[in-house]
Amino acid sequence: MTLEESRLTRTVHSTGTAGRTHVTATSTAFGTTGRSRRSRAFVRAAVWWTGVWRATGSGVRTAADWAAETIRPAGALVAFAASIGLVLGMLFGWVEWMVAGAASLLLLVAAVPFLFGARSYDVDLTLTHERVVAGDDVAGEIVVRNDGHRLSLPGRIDIPVGAGLVEFGVPLLRPGHHISQPLDIPGMRRGIVTVGPATTVRSDPIGLLRREHAFEDVHEVFVHPRTVSLPSTSAGLIRDLEGSPTRRLVDADMSFHAIREYAPGDSRRQIHWKSTAKTGRLMVRQYEESRRSRMAVVLGVSEAEYADADEFELAVSCAASLGLRAVHDARDVQIVVGSEIPRVVRGRLRAIRHIPSAAPRPMLDGFSGVDLLPSTMPVGDVCRLTAESGERLSIAFVVVGSRVPLTRLQQAALAFPADTEVVGLICDERAHPRMQPVSGMTVLTVGTLDDLAGLLLRGATS
Repeated sequence: MTLEESRLTRTVHSTGTAGRTHVTATSTAFGTTGRSRRSRAFVRAAVWWTGVWRATGSGVRTAADWAAETIRPAGALVAFAASIGLVLGMLFGWVEWMVAGAASLLLLVAAVPFLFGARSYDVDLTLTHERVVAGDDVAGEIVVRNDGHRLSLPGRIDIPVGAGLVEFGVPLLRPGHHISQPLDIPGMRRGIVTVGPATTVRSDPIGLLRREHAFEDVHEVFVHPRTVSLPSTSAGLIRDLEGSPTRRLVDADMSFHAIREYAPGDSRRQIHWKSTAKTGRLMVRQYEESRRSRMAVVLGVSEAEYADADEFELAVSCAASLGLRAVHDARDVQIVVGSEIPRVVRGRLRAIRHIPSAAPRPMLDGFSGVDLLPSTMPVGDVCRLTAESGERLSIAFVVVGSRVPLTRLQQAALAFPADTEVVGLICDERAHPRMQPVSGMTVLTVGTLDDLAGLLLRGATS
């Protein structure tokens, strides 16, 4: 026996009255090797089964998604009828059930060829204008081309337009052929309307199966509010001409006020030497501050402040008309609306939104996205936050609905500094146009958009 064999097995023999005892000890090397092989085999089996389970689950999910997108309710009913009819017919020998199941299965099989070729189309959607005024039509064109190498069966193309849908029928197309059809979208309400994506729809005549493919061509149409041309002399209503002097006295400006005695810290460039020579004391010039007029348009957007949606559209049109007039007159203007606030933090959070006012197009684009909000600050808080966050204002227009009483409008006007002229604009489609002074502010009531121009012109010439 070699040394290696002696390490592998050790036998102990014992003789006596107790009988013979045979003990065999096996080396741990062989035991460890066996357990290691079994562990590796178990791990490989677990990994394999895990992969199979994942692949099966992925396949089932893919099949379920495909079935949910392809099989319509009528198709699911026919498939159920085919399964039940064939199974029960073969189990119980019911010929009628077997015929019904076979007919249902035949319908499903006949509907499958109509799904082919859904991705062979190339759809090009173009719009003549992507910015229109509320109520105007949008024109465009849709071109459908068969880019495949096979004959394309008739189908349909759906084009979502906002919450609506425009449908086009596509005839039989040979490879390389195309058709073009005009797209006419009737007048839409103010807002930002998404047109597209164009979706090819392949379905059988009965409507059992359906297959769709959406393209990436999406257009955003900015439907601007209706506006009216306002008189450029509307500043005469509140006597806020460009560069008019204020009551604040400064050391350097353009409007001379008086001469006073020199005080430490005054600029020597403002010393009036003739007066200094006459009095024997240093005298300096004093001016009235002339500031560039700054205008604010505050639009209330709370649902509680308007009678209906049409009244809110009138308010948006009035605010947009005032903003356009300010931009055309090269005024510094800021347009402020309330921002949506979650109900859980309402009363503890204040937020406003500024509409771009550097140029007419971005300003009107901003007005296209203004909506009535069920949870936002009242117009008084919007005015207060506007006065706190902006520069000193010389003009402030506050545009509200008919459900805002005069007392609340007066409280909103008190949020601005005393030297700010405030004009309240109440939009009420059932009221007659009028202009009235109320506690240091001017209140205009308009029933139509055209009333605004007439009231401002009357105030400018009075």
